[in-house]
Amino acid sequence: MVPSQAVLPAVVFALTALQALASDTFIAAVYEHAVILPDPTEEPVSPSDALALMNKNMDVLEGAIKEAAQQGAHIIVTPEDGIYGWRFTRESIYLYLEDIPDPVVNWIPCTDPSRFGPAPVQERLSCMARNNSIYVVANIGDKKPCDSSDPGCPRDGRYQYNTDVVFDTQGKLVARYHKYNLFRGETQFNYPKEPEAVTFETPFGKFGIFTCFDILFYEPAVALVNKMQVDTVLFPTAWMNVLPFLTAIEFHSAWAMGMGVNLLSANTHNTSMAMTGSGLFTPEGPATYHYDSATEEGHLLLAELSAQPRLSPTYPPAINWSLYATSIKKFPGENSTFLGAVRRDIFTFRELRHKDGNYSVCQGDLCCHLVYKMSNKSKDEVYVLGAFDGLHGSLIKYHWQICSLLKCPSTNLSTCGKPVETAQTKFEMFSLSGTFGTSYVFPEVLYSGVQLAPGEFEVLRDGRLKSKRGTSKPLITATLFGRLYEKDQPHPLRTSL
Repeated sequence: MVPSQAVLPAVVFALTALQALASDTFIAAVYEHAVILPDPTEEPVSPSDALALMNKNMDVLEGAIKEAAQQGAHIIVTPEDGIYGWRFTRESIYLYLEDIPDPVVNWIPCTDPSRFGPAPVQERLSCMARNNSIYVVANIGDKKPCDSSDPGCPRDGRYQYNTDVVFDTQGKLVARYHKYNLFRGETQFNYPKEPEAVTFETPFGKFGIFTCFDILFYEPAVALVNKMQVDTVLFPTAWMNVLPFLTAIEFHSAWAMGMGVNLLSANTHNTSMAMTGSGLFTPEGPATYHYDSATEEGHLLLAELSAQPRLSPTYPPAINWSLYATSIKKFPGENSTFLGAVRRDIFTFRELRHKDGNYSVCQGDLCCHLVYKMSNKSKDEVYVLGAFDGLHGSLIKYHWQICSLLKCPSTNLSTCGKPVETAQTKFEMFSLSGTFGTSYVFPEVLYSGVQLAPGEFEVLRDGRLKSKRGTSKPLITATLFGRLYEKDQPHPLRTSL
């Protein structure tokens, strides 16, 4: 006879599995990990030292995975660089890499670890998933040999890829994604020759996956959502926050709303590099998020999400992002503008000199319109309406169209566009719109202290970003962030492939 203590866990597991199959929702988790970094060196370490470092990080991740599973999570996403960190050359990272096969091979590393050669990291991740009955998403490194028959083969005879892997509840490898848009400094890795559209089905929806810098480009991010019709995007990232528009929680929440999908964003945590900000984001806004620039601790987030958000009665309607702004026959006050830099991008700004107003500003093909009323304007604070229509970036150039209601760091107008995290001024209302030349526009609202504003704003079908009531906290920025993917310049490092 089987002891009753052994029967109960089996019954609970069976009931949980049935509920997942029948449910329209699922519980998702992300873990923001304070990565244990290797000592900086250009020389390769020994294989045992490389594995020892990765095991230290996986010890922490395993604790988070167990906790998430105990709280009922069906899937957990861990960060980019979460297992070995960064500070690598192409040579020094090699011993941290494993051969990651195509998931079509139907492989469970936990039960068959040596099938494709040594794979201790994949084995351990697979066992974490299997032992806790949870989908585990992690970022590791893949290595693939090549030779002179391949004209793109690197001199050292191998490709090295920044790679996401997904293991299901049985520990089977079900997805592998090679990062396509490498951020500057990722010289230890190669680009895949073509962007990958990686998806997989679960009992609780269709999932897609890409990594960090990928989110800013059509391939693979937009193509994955539009062509593959995924419900939820998995997003390991190592995101360095850049105010005023590219703070992790701000832009990732906006992207989920603009694209109409769930986004499970797991960031690394390193305050010296301004890395923090993770969340579970939906088409309606953030379900939960975390931003902590003061401590060096990791953080686990969980939330219940819709498995098929497009079928939800609250799913946002289609938006014509330029409809309202193009209906305005005259944009007054364009002469009272000045130029200012947001990093290297030269914006056209107009100062909001009164507590309320109806202002506009134009640059290139973009005209931005703002109606606003401040409730407690501080004499020591200056706000501007800004417009930018042009290419962003140094090596890789991609086209932005941005309309922004923005706080300046001081009353000196030359500081407008520089980072600022705090404010004192609240708004009774604001309505921001623009003559965008794209349907890909992402709405952002950021409050003082780098806080989001869930439920406090809406986007109308005519393209207006509008406060529902007065802002509950002082405002840093309200922004419509547009991407004209078709105007991006060719990637300079891919044209020779």
